This record gives sequence, C-alpha cells and structure tokens, in this order.
Amino acid sequence: MSENKSVVERHGCIVCGRTYNVLTIYSPDDRLVDCTVTSPGGHCIPHERHPLVACDTHIEGEIEAAYHRWKVRTVEEEQEKEDN
Repeated sequence: MSENKSVVERHGCIVCGRTYNVLTIYSPDDRLVDCTVTSPGGHCIPHERHPLVACDTHIEGEIEAAYHRWKVRTVEEEQEKEDN
C-alpha cells in the first residue's frame, strides 16, 4: 500500500496572480487530498482536483467570479483535448 505524498508547489492567486507557496498532499493515484498555503496572505479555495489559491484581501465576489472564469476555461481545455 502506497502512502500519500506531500509536495510544495507555487500557485498564483486566481484573481490577481500573486504567487504563494502551497503544501499539497496527493494520494497514490495523484488525486488532491488537501492543501494549505504556507506563504502569508493567502488561502486555499476548496476544489476536488487542483490546489487553488486566493489572496486574503479579495472579497468573496471577486473570488467567485475568478473561480467561474477558471472553471469555464478548464472545461474548454478538457473538451479540446478530447476532440483532438
């Protein structure tokens, strides 16, 4: 039985792009288990597949709008991969 793996990654805020260090934990089949921002001023946004980060200074509406744009773009990219 394999164990989860911990990885420190750099991710940008989905609203403004400011970068943060993120401690991510992946299962043996590379699914995201949990994440936490280790740099000051940011927090993780719950998502089942990808570690997403936002600055603590952004209001909820800004984060939701950015998340929606990110989600639409991700779905479009996945559809393009399936078509090719």
